[in-house]
Amino acid sequence: MDDQIVLEENYWTERYGKGETGWDIGHVSTPIKEYVDQLEDKELKILIPGAGNAHEAEYLWNNGFKNVWVLDISKPPLKHLQERVPEFPSSQLIHADFFDHKGEYDLIIEQTFFCALPPRLRNDYLNKIAELLKPEGKLVGLLFQIPLNDNKPPFGGSREEYLNLFEKSFQNINMETAYNSIPPRQGSELFIKMFKV
Repeated sequence: MDDQIVLEENYWTERYGKGETGWDIGHVSTPIKEYVDQLEDKELKILIPGAGNAHEAEYLWNNGFKNVWVLDISKPPLKHLQERVPEFPSSQLIHADFFDHKGEYDLIIEQTFFCALPPRLRNDYLNKIAELLKPEGKLVGLLFQIPLNDNKPPFGGSREEYLNLFEKSFQNINMETAYNSIPPRQGSELFIKMFKV
């Protein structure tokens, strides 16, 4: 597969239409839920890029975080979130390419988006995340730490590879195997937390 295809809206919209959404576990992932549960500042401006059906955004919203922005290149998952949470503001549902997005956020949540991008774009991803974060802003979430596909998403990697990559743009990097992953993903997820340099 030409990895350019995975950057196109039609590719993802077709996968939603066919129900080919193996990355979607149907609820907020436990490591992210437990991280959110200890956050005290409900005013944080939060972005979830490549959010898909955005179960993390739904969980945040239902727990009092109203400054949550959801971005996806495909319309169906944004529609699914609005159907599940009708009070979620449509102005905070962004149908766009992540690399074109403008804004400034306190926290960006990473959940299966990084591994959906072709590896050649990982430096571009990091640069964009750094651009979107406020000073002292945080990137938090999950990365797969297993070799996955090299010709279609999900694309994997190792902790060492990720550390070498993220150290260029972030500091106080915490990157450890998630102890609270769902059973099918035990041992294959890294929980990450880091600050913009």
